[in-house]
Amino acid sequence: MKIINHGHSCIQIETEGKSLIIDPFLRGNPAAISTPDDIKTDAVLLTHAHMDHILDAEPIALSNDAPVVAIVELATYMGWKGVKTIPMNMGGTVDLGFAKATMIQAFHSSGIVLEDEQRIMYAGMPAGFIIRVEGLTILHTGDTSLFGDMKMFGELYSIDVAFLPIGGHFTMGPEDAAIAAEWLGAKLVVPIHFNTFPMINQDAPGFIELLAKRGVKGQALTIGETLEL
Repeated sequence: MKIINHGHSCIQIETEGKSLIIDPFLRGNPAAISTPDDIKTDAVLLTHAHMDHILDAEPIALSNDAPVVAIVELATYMGWKGVKTIPMNMGGTVDLGFAKATMIQAFHSSGIVLEDEQRIMYAGMPAGFIIRVEGLTILHTGDTSLFGDMKMFGELYSIDVAFLPIGGHFTMGPEDAAIAAEWLGAKLVVPIHFNTFPMINQDAPGFIELLAKRGVKGQALTIGETLEL
């Protein structure tokens, strides 16, 4: 299995000729090295509706004839764009054939800003995903703050790799993310959602050091880097 870091919160999991991609945001990421046309995938998973997580979901889903998996309200919105969807909700699990994705809570916000109308459209609750593939468990928390139920997730799931936001300002920062990592008990923690814009600049090596002090293994991936499991 290969996990590709496309930058920001965009992670792609490839396994036995199949693939899923989470929160594709390529055209809006000044450091991205891939475009939507480069992505070949069988499913698109969305944690919430902010533009830096859904911008490229539509073109990738359409070009690959791949379904978008998201909470009901966001899936409905994406369906209006003409893409296939698999709507779900908290605690539900979707079987993609090559992987299973369970939707879990995240503490954040989720809405679609309609600039022309000066209106924000409700798009369901923010979420994270527990993904089971090739006998491994991958956690993508989406955008979140630190919250106590992360301890429960650590008890419920044997997490092999956890992708946690560290950017601060819009999500938890490195200190809270290090606490979350300890609570989750993941075998490996990879930071996401940082350094895309000046407001969320962070020191990734410093975060890895924070993890080490808590006895947690961490690894920061550069954009385009692949993690093989």
